[in-house]
Amino acid sequence: MNPQGTLSQQVEAYHNWKKELIRQIGRYRLWLQDNNLFSDDVSTRIRRGLELLVEDELTIAFVGEYSRGKTELINALFFSDYGQRMLPSQAGRTTMCPTELFYDRSTNQNYVMLLPIETRTGELSLQQLRKLPQQWVRYELDDENPEVMRNVLAEVARIKSVSPDEARALGFDEDMLEQDRSNPGNVLIPAWRNAQISIRHPLFERGLRILDTPGLNALGSEPELTISMLPRAHAVIFVLSADTGVTASDMTIWREYIDTEYADHRAGRFAVLNKIDVLWDDLQGEAHTQESISRIRSYTAEHLGIRKHDVVPLSAKQGLLARVRKDDQLFDRSNIEQLEQLIVQRILVHKEQLITQSLINDLLGMLQNSQAAMQHRLEDLEEERLACSGSTLDKAALSRLAERAQRDYDFYYKKLITLRSSRRLMASQGDMLAKLVNEERFESHASEIHQMMSKSWTTAGMNRAMDLFFDRLESDLSNLLAEGRLAEKMVGAIYRRYNEDTRARHLEPIPLRAGRHVIAVRELRKKARRFRVSPKNLLAEQSTLVRRFFNVMVGEARTLHGRVRNDVERWPNEALLPIMQFSMEQKQLLEHQIRRLRDMVRTDRDSRTERQRLDHATADLRRQLELADAMMRQIRKPAPTMLQQKVVNISGAV
Repeated sequence: MNPQGTLSQQVEAYHNWKKELIRQIGRYRLWLQDNNLFSDDVSTRIRRGLELLVEDELTIAFVGEYSRGKTELINALFFSDYGQRMLPSQAGRTTMCPTELFYDRSTNQNYVMLLPIETRTGELSLQQLRKLPQQWVRYELDDENPEVMRNVLAEVARIKSVSPDEARALGFDEDMLEQDRSNPGNVLIPAWRNAQISIRHPLFERGLRILDTPGLNALGSEPELTISMLPRAHAVIFVLSADTGVTASDMTIWREYIDTEYADHRAGRFAVLNKIDVLWDDLQGEAHTQESISRIRSYTAEHLGIRKHDVVPLSAKQGLLARVRKDDQLFDRSNIEQLEQLIVQRILVHKEQLITQSLINDLLGMLQNSQAAMQHRLEDLEEERLACSGSTLDKAALSRLAERAQRDYDFYYKKLITLRSSRRLMASQGDMLAKLVNEERFESHASEIHQMMSKSWTTAGMNRAMDLFFDRLESDLSNLLAEGRLAEKMVGAIYRRYNEDTRARHLEPIPLRAGRHVIAVRELRKKARRFRVSPKNLLAEQSTLVRRFFNVMVGEARTLHGRVRNDVERWPNEALLPIMQFSMEQKQLLEHQIRRLRDMVRTDRDSRTERQRLDHATADLRRQLELADAMMRQIRKPAPTMLQQKVVNISGAV
């Protein structure tokens, strides 16, 4: 039932790969310290790499209309070990609010935190409310007692009866709500706006995060979910039901919230055709069943405009039952494993590629710098060994080596002074760039737009104010891009001069990459256009629309702006790091060499003893280079899924 390659095993392999990278980064730090090559700048880069690995998360969103079996699928994938359904999953509408499942590694605690639905009428966004635990209702979870934990988790699905006016004030479309039969005239709404569930689970401990979403009505009434949370998920699994096919409301969710031009699901959008057990026909046989499944799978792929193999037919209910009963035959028939394989092959591969691009390449560049410095030291030691090859020390040759080392030392010393001067120039450039995107500037834009929207009497006036906000934001970032390119040209010239003057031909500048932020704000502007033409927003009161726009769109822009500021603040210090590191390493190595050579010239030493000392130093240096090579090989090892693909290719070639 759990052959090699299932989700839990591959996520574990992914985690172990990251753990090995963390170990190699730790080894590199110690290696630098042992060889007197460590510096504050290098320490900062290493620390940031470690943070990237430790804080890395993988978010998968499960989306679909109610009663499609999203929560049952999550139970089958992650909670079968408890021997029962842990998340509320039965006929009808169960997941009434967006639910996030993860493990809180900062507190190492199991809990569920619930945000009352009434917070929708307040001024604070969901993002801001996440930082205010006092606004949430918290329950502890005891994973040693699954039955009690299940009862606590059932609270997520709690509903409450309100009048249609109250429902409208909270952002719901009353026509899409269930009537309260026990209280005629009232409608039923979710009691909670958002649920945060921290559960100690092997996959969640490894950084997997699940977003379980409600149906169409609740999706449309929580703009932050559709504007921010869903688009940022690494992948979306769209859950459909084999017994209903692709309905009109399914297509609305797909077109408006998943298959959109601004969604950032780079790892993919997949469809799950759940409840295929309704097609199992024991009378007409397995061939007839498979033909029916294939037909509805093709129909689904055609309607959604995706490839057939991105539609996975399965039965979450039978998969959960099979895992609880340990029934291998039923598990195979449920086809849960095909979805797990899809997550492995597409989503984990994407995460591995991101880590390779953002961390491993940077780490390999640093290690290459260090190896080059150590290789130069080895060449110098071999020249010293030649000067000690006779029966007596060749003090004239040693003096010449010392003079050359001193010249090289003076050269790198002056280079460091020049680079520090360049870094001060970079700092002033950085100050200028920072002014274009400082927090006060952003808040000034936001404040002015808030006033304009609040004073506007027409929809056209409100729209102009919204457009003006993005005009100003895009203008600031376009100016940042232009000024950033000039700064990058200056950095490029510094590197060219440095590489021409030194033996460091492989060093390249670290780019600012401001262009991606301009693209991001343009994508956000597209979301804002969709936001303002939404019927719910067109019909909203002015104060409600202003609040929604600032909670959702300006809140998202504020987050984006914060990322831009972080990049701009960091880049001036980082841009020259590779040549600063190389110069510092060369200076430190030459300093030791000069001291050693002058000591040899001043004192009458036995050439045989000096040869032995140099042989030991050379052997030790070669060992250090071998250690660096071993670290390089380990860091370059393919990620688990890539390694698996290579094994498959090799075995397939036989």
